[in-house]
Amino acid sequence: MFVRFLISRVLTAFAVVLGVVCLVFFLLHLVPGDPVEVMLGESARPADKEALQRALGLDQPLHVQFGRYLASLGQFDLGTSLYSKRPIRELLLERLPATVELGVTALLVALLLAVPLGVLAAVKKETAWDVGAMGVALFGVSIPNFWMGPMLILVGALWLGWFPVSGRDGIASLVLPALTLGTALASILSRMIRSALLEVLNEDFLRTARGKGLPEWIVIVRHGLRNALLPVITLVGLQLGALLSGAVITETVFSWPGIGSLVVEAIHRRDYPVVQATVLCLSTSYVVLNVLTDLAYAWIDPRVRIGGRP
Repeated sequence: MFVRFLISRVLTAFAVVLGVVCLVFFLLHLVPGDPVEVMLGESARPADKEALQRALGLDQPLHVQFGRYLASLGQFDLGTSLYSKRPIRELLLERLPATVELGVTALLVALLLAVPLGVLAAVKKETAWDVGAMGVALFGVSIPNFWMGPMLILVGALWLGWFPVSGRDGIASLVLPALTLGTALASILSRMIRSALLEVLNEDFLRTARGKGLPEWIVIVRHGLRNALLPVITLVGLQLGALLSGAVITETVFSWPGIGSLVVEAIHRRDYPVVQATVLCLSTSYVVLNVLTDLAYAWIDPRVRIGGRP
């Protein structure tokens, strides 16, 4: 049963990635702008433009270019950048550690904010503490990254002078982008933790723990929170992929040298192969993390792999 579930999820993931590949390829070629003009300039001679188009294979019909692109992907060849003439694999390997570092740090920030807020809101249900904690969560999820980032730069870098404005130079430069990326996830997680914890607070095993004379914080954290973590872990796995793909805006705001900023640079330069490769990398990471989360959930709860029937 689990093997069949695994095969179905892998096939679905493959179909999603293939759909992303097709969609990105054709949409990019519909966007106005010529990479040859970007590389040579508008004043270049028509003969030079035609020669460069032939050299890059851009003079061929779209379906021929797409077939060559799929053939290259089948050989795990992401191609060469039109702008830098470097293998795209090298560009991705250079930028990937920065994106992973930012994503993991943002996840830690989200957990550090979400767990206390969610527990406090559940324990102090329908009190001012609950309203305040959920108000903070609502505030965090409502603010887009492209607004939160400049505000944090204004306060943390310009007014207080505690952190660098942009770039990747030590731990201090990681604080503001990680806060920008982690606050939205913290808001989602805190609401999930509150809901999951409320479902177990009145269970018999918690009454037994209180009857043994255990302190209330041990009852809540060790017994209550521990048994409410399954949906939270699932949400964390799903949102980790969203963190990696959602880092595009944050990396651009803070000039963070990751894959997100690479895709923006490639779009400005009309560097089609780099855009296709970066979007493929981000979408694949998102799909893989989702599949792993589904498999972990199905392994823990057999009802999931048999269609939700108890």
